[in-house]
Amino acid sequence: MAHPMTPLAQRHDAGQAWLADCSPRPDLVRAQWEREELAAIPSGGHWLVAETTVAHGLPALARIREDQRGPVLGDAIQDRAWWLMPLDAAEELADVRQVQVRPAGWSLACPPLGAYRESRFWLWHPDGSGHLTDPAVLAAAFGPGGYVRPTEARP
Repeated sequence: MAHPMTPLAQRHDAGQAWLADCSPRPDLVRAQWEREELAAIPSGGHWLVAETTVAHGLPALARIREDQRGPVLGDAIQDRAWWLMPLDAAEELADVRQVQVRPAGWSLACPPLGAYRESRFWLWHPDGSGHLTDPAVLAAAFGPGGYVRPTEARP
């Protein structure tokens, strides 16, 4: 995860570069963004996609500490939120009924960071570090009590 004191513009540039580089053709992603289009980035190379509704995803996002959040893309019209998750997320999230993990090779249509394109926008930007939300943290955030770190657990 990028250091919190790293200037915002630098984190933005690093996050956008990282996201484009997650595609097998980063040059095509950048060209689509320059034309103000969404760019389809396939999952499976660097991350999987966990899909939820925005109505369920926003409360879960609020329950996760900032330093534990990975990138989350939202779509206001489709009422969808997509979490970029580690490649082993499917098993951990299999029993979370509000979350559907998309298989490797499923493409996510992404706008560039800081842009609103075709009703899509980043709820939580990639920071360039490759940091993703831990699936156990996301699963717990969808539970009734939210996620409690083991050191905060009450006896």
